[in-house]
Amino acid sequence: MVKPEPAPDYPAHWEADVVLRDGATGHLRPMSAADAEAVQEFHMAQSQNSIYLRFFTYKSKLTAKELRRFTELDYRDRVAFVITRAGRILGIGRYDRLDDPAEAEVAFNVSDHHQGQGLGSILLEHLAAAARENGIDRFSAEVLPENRKMIQVFSDAGYEVHRHFDDGVISLYFDIDPTEKSRAVMESREHRAEARSVAGLMAPRSVAVIGASRTWGSIGQQLLVHIVEGGFNGAVHAVNQEALEVSGMMPYASIAEVPGPVDLAVIAVPYAEVPKVVEQCGKAGVKGLVIATAGFADNGDAGLARQRSLVRLARANGMRLVGPASLGVANTDPAVSLNASMAPSLPGRGGLGVFTQSAALGISLFASLSRRNVGMSTVLSAGNRADVSGNDMMQFWEDDPNTTACGLYLESIGNPRKFSRISRRLARSKPVIVAKSDSVGLRLPPGHAVRTTQAPQGALDAMLRQSGVIRVNTLEELADVAQLVASQPLPKGPGLAIIGNSAALGTVVADSTEQHGLSVAALQTRLELDIGQSRALPLLKRTVRGALAEPGVDAAMVTLLPVAGLDLEAVAKVLGECSAAAGKPVIAVFCGIIDPAVNVNVQLAAGVPSYSSPGTAIGALAAVTRYAQWLAQAVPVFDPPPGVESNAAQELLDSWLKDVQGDSLVTLLPSQARRLLAHYGIDVLESAPFGSEEQAVADAQRLGWPVALKTLDPSLRHRLDLGGVRINIENAQSLRRNIAQMRKLLEPYGAVNLEVQSMAQVGQSCTLRAIEDPLLGPVVSFGLSGDAVNLLDDWAHRVPPLSADAAAELIRSPRAAAKLFGHEGLPAGNVAALADLVARVAMLKDEHPEVAFLEFKPILVGPTAVTVLAADVRIGNPGQRTDSARRALLS
Repeated sequence: MVKPEPAPDYPAHWEADVVLRDGATGHLRPMSAADAEAVQEFHMAQSQNSIYLRFFTYKSKLTAKELRRFTELDYRDRVAFVITRAGRILGIGRYDRLDDPAEAEVAFNVSDHHQGQGLGSILLEHLAAAARENGIDRFSAEVLPENRKMIQVFSDAGYEVHRHFDDGVISLYFDIDPTEKSRAVMESREHRAEARSVAGLMAPRSVAVIGASRTWGSIGQQLLVHIVEGGFNGAVHAVNQEALEVSGMMPYASIAEVPGPVDLAVIAVPYAEVPKVVEQCGKAGVKGLVIATAGFADNGDAGLARQRSLVRLARANGMRLVGPASLGVANTDPAVSLNASMAPSLPGRGGLGVFTQSAALGISLFASLSRRNVGMSTVLSAGNRADVSGNDMMQFWEDDPNTTACGLYLESIGNPRKFSRISRRLARSKPVIVAKSDSVGLRLPPGHAVRTTQAPQGALDAMLRQSGVIRVNTLEELADVAQLVASQPLPKGPGLAIIGNSAALGTVVADSTEQHGLSVAALQTRLELDIGQSRALPLLKRTVRGALAEPGVDAAMVTLLPVAGLDLEAVAKVLGECSAAAGKPVIAVFCGIIDPAVNVNVQLAAGVPSYSSPGTAIGALAAVTRYAQWLAQAVPVFDPPPGVESNAAQELLDSWLKDVQGDSLVTLLPSQARRLLAHYGIDVLESAPFGSEEQAVADAQRLGWPVALKTLDPSLRHRLDLGGVRINIENAQSLRRNIAQMRKLLEPYGAVNLEVQSMAQVGQSCTLRAIEDPLLGPVVSFGLSGDAVNLLDDWAHRVPPLSADAAAELIRSPRAAAKLFGHEGLPAGNVAALADLVARVAMLKDEHPEVAFLEFKPILVGPTAVTVLAADVRIGNPGQRTDSARRALLS
């Protein structure tokens, strides 16, 4: 079936690639009139029982009138989706709006051959999202009692389903607003499907190398040799249409000739031939692809378009795709033993899962980990990351018993909201180390086609910290942390025992410890170890075990200068025994070794990590300690603040945006902003612009004396020092005098328009800002007004949703936040009320992407009251967030 031409009003933004329960992919799109023939073909292939359960009667063929009714849609009152693979319809879901405009009847029909693959639940999620977009709040359905599978789809979706039985039919109805349970159900299904799709790539039963060559050193030749010499436990096939023999194997001319199913095809053919090979793999029923061929990033827009076409073609045929320009994949599980990569040998077996993007950085990280003897469970190089991403790998690692820690180097990030959601869950069971440069999200490497961010610098890092990942800057730092978490228990606190044989070195280490946020709980740096190994090792053991037993010691670092006759592996064995006995991490630092044959930055015997620099070791331990502290915190609870009216706020936004076209923004009037914010329990102190002195006096009397007088100029209105504000005006005479003086003073600036406002309780001036970022979605920023934010950029950022604890932590994060807590004898502000305000803004921003910009400037935080003096709110038509309430692969 050729994909039909869309109608002029066709909602292309509803299209999505989806992962089914078995890990294969399908393409979901709105149905159109051109689908009539395919719908008839789908219907006629169904069993009599399936037709009866759908239509309550049997009909061998749909009439022309029925086909028109089913396929001619307005995409508002009547919507239908199809899920296709290889051009054939696998399932159909539809809704029809009823007489009650807020309710629609929903129905599904899933191919007999694909039932049990989760198509019904995926169709329901996408229908619900489309219905909400069209102002529908509730679905209803009529189901025969024997149609237990469809009843189960509704029951398991997480909605509160109401049902009653009448005249042999079960009637169901439920609200379709996402609930906590429905989101949890969606995330659980998404997790299982995506984990299974990656499992098929990492543990295939058969592999074909397409482009396997006889030319020594070519990519195809190396990939084939590495798979064979790596001891892969499945079937290996070589595909080359010209050669008669490749590496001792008889090649096949095409993938179609390979006997039996092929789970994984590794493609290393010339750039121009890749699309044809992908198409052939789809027709042959290949499950997944690794594309080693590069060149897509070097061909500008044409290469990017071809790369996107590859992804569409692969997903349309049920295949996931790694690459292009991938270094390959590896799995050290003895039951798999797969090295489908350019690495000359299979990595040493261990618990670290590794994800990289570009081949160059993948090679660098692989080499760095190998030098440190860090064993790996699985490795995936995503190359241009056109399809399979770090999010997919984290879904897989969460279920993989062979992976105990995860390391990712990110050059771009396509769906950070989903990354945050998955890593927050994964980090509860396994450490997640993420290395990225500061430019990630701001600009894209060649070949990467994802959104960029306009959020303030530091917002993405803040999101990572919220998610519990161990954030590092370089490949080397990732490897330093990895060798620690791969073998050592987590520290239970910041207390560090420093043990060594140099007092001077110990002092340096102690200073570095405190600079990294750790504390020196014990210091023994005068060990005399130059007494022969047979006496030195027992002394070292007694000292380390004694230090670990002291109260307040959570980890030990042994820093040693070279000692003649003292073997490093013997020292490591002693330290490993001490660590195991105490259940606390022990790391070694060997300074001053100049013998090039001795590798110090390595995981030694008994899994003891060692380093050549105390600073490197402290940095790695501090990063792991912060992770352990995050892990010890209670799981965030996202309880909404009281008095929130989300639906009422949405109705206001919809009414204000109904005539807004494109991506233009509308600045709300002060009265409109107060109405919107009131639905979230946020009050803005009323102000009254005026033209005449008489009007100003009347407004002041209505608001209540004393009042403040302000200019409306945004650059001056809160600047007492520049004459933009006058406060504590107590009567009409004083107000008239101040109006005349201010207008004369501000006339050179053109800032003669003024307003009056009630006086608020004196307090610390703060700024709270929230934006809708194209990459991150909602971002909330907080800082103390004035030089702190204007000159020093002293902002703190968080990405909603925010728990009450996260909101409280946000207001404590700026460096100037000490002013809120009784700085230099001043009274402390009401930080509890300020945290509540932050939580309300975060919830508003999370629930309403239509609010493109919101700024409270200033907020006065007094001893008892928190007052918002001014609110700037701008709204617009929102784009689709990168992580929505429906399952879909990033397009």
